[in-house]
Amino acid sequence: MDRGSEIADFLRSRRARITPGRAGLAEDGRARRVPGLRRDEVARLAGMSTEYYTRLEQGRAGTPSPEVVEALARALQLDLAEREHLIDLLARPRPAPRTPTAPQRVRPGLYLMLQTLEHVPAFILGRRTDVLASNRLGRAVLTDFDALPVSQRNLVRYYLLDPDARERVGDWAQIAAETVAMLRLEAGRHPHDRRLADLVGELTLRCPEFTAWWNDHRVLRRTHGTKFYHHPVVGDLHFSYESFQPPGDPDQTLCVYNVEPGSATAEALRLLSSWTTPGSQAHTPSATASGQAAPPTSNSSPRS
Repeated sequence: MDRGSEIADFLRSRRARITPGRAGLAEDGRARRVPGLRRDEVARLAGMSTEYYTRLEQGRAGTPSPEVVEALARALQLDLAEREHLIDLLARPRPAPRTPTAPQRVRPGLYLMLQTLEHVPAFILGRRTDVLASNRLGRAVLTDFDALPVSQRNLVRYYLLDPDARERVGDWAQIAAETVAMLRLEAGRHPHDRRLADLVGELTLRCPEFTAWWNDHRVLRRTHGTKFYHHPVVGDLHFSYESFQPPGDPDQTLCVYNVEPGSATAEALRLLSSWTTPGSQAHTPSATASGQAAPPTSNSSPRS
């Protein structure tokens, strides 16, 4: 990622969505060549000079203080994920690592947690939405990530490039766009991630909708919400999901698809669970990168 271009595009996109009325400013009668706020209006709202804001937007202002970043976030009415992304973009540039990033590993206790959650779908995401581990119902409801090559076990790649996902995922366009926004947040945190750049390139070439979603600079950290799937075997499934970071690893996210007890979805999952009774390594809680089943207390799927 080019830091200057990312800062400029993000700030322009955020000020373009705010009208003077929404920002509490009176119209001054001047014609607007672009939608939203002008640079001088953002500067006034943030309590800084227009010259300094212009240098900020052009990526030429160095590393601003936390107070400046907070004032800018208030002026642009950023949500928590957008504030986090702005901080990442405006932070002091970090040199590219000289050695490859260490593979991500899921600790044994989290694998045991996936086994414990045997009545609902659950999975663990890593950097760039890589699927590091999943339980049996997680693979049955979405797709069998363990059967894929390690490089293809990725949530955004599944949503955007797997033809089955467009039929299986309810509100596909919304869910796919939101997952791209999650990837955009990751890109701000890890600007030198070569595998993330390769993934963006692949999605650009193979998914017609991706470029527009990526270029709107939306960022999102999903913590909870609802999901809807059309399963080819048991029909419609409705979930309330919860996502959170396990203590000790900010680059991993545990996602759990909860269901109402006694609901039609709970009954459908019971049927799906019996239909996918473990009988082969493809149905074990996880597998190693080589495809061989691993004991639950020492499982690990190395991911870079």
